[in-house]
Amino acid sequence: MVSDPENIDLENIDLENIDPENIRLVVLDMAGTTVADGGLVERAFAAAARRLGAEPDAMLDYVRATMGESKISVFRHLFGEEAKAQEANRAFEEAYAELVDGGLVAPIPGAREAIEQLGSQGRTVVLTTGFARTTQDAILSALGWQDLVPLTLCPADAGGRGRPYPDMVLSAFLRTAAADDVRQIAVVGDTSYDMLSGVRAGAGLVAGVLTGAHDEDALRASGATQVLGSVVELPGVLA
Repeated sequence: MVSDPENIDLENIDLENIDPENIRLVVLDMAGTTVADGGLVERAFAAAARRLGAEPDAMLDYVRATMGESKISVFRHLFGEEAKAQEANRAFEEAYAELVDGGLVAPIPGAREAIEQLGSQGRTVVLTTGFARTTQDAILSALGWQDLVPLTLCPADAGGRGRPYPDMVLSAFLRTAAADDVRQIAVVGDTSYDMLSGVRAGAGLVAGVLTGAHDEDALRASGATQVLGSVVELPGVLA
């Protein structure tokens, strides 16, 4: 059983044995890390809450705190009943898709080039998200990123559990066979839950970026081995 995020032991992370040059698999988050959505997640959450007759302002603090978590898990916490959670999740996906179709998502400046550079270094890159597959595919299509990486994962692709569980990271490890050891994995994201998923997976490098939801203190408190200004810095760090 995976422990609660608050109870995970972060003081025993071994930073001395991290060798960036040995990283073979890079697991990158999407919204806030490689994709700039300009607050669209919060707008879509608000639309979903209103559809269920709820007041979104009372929920937004929790939504911000759990950025990076599987969206259905967030709705289960907020609405309790599974039927309402599923309805809210569908409403969220529809609202977010409309925003994506409106041209309101863009790559983090330099993100595509950074991903391509990581590939040219001989590393395998996987893109992950807390969104449902339909939403993830809509974002990839809007950016023209369908063939940018060999594998993209959402919680459903990893048995249904999203962050802060390690499942998507470990699924990337197993499905790509790009690394021989979990310590050859780098996990990069903009939220505390991204960091926790990397720590729990045993990744050799867990890096936070400051282009998304959480600040440096929150990222380090959740296990970030280092914090970067943006994903653009990552190829240089690993080289």
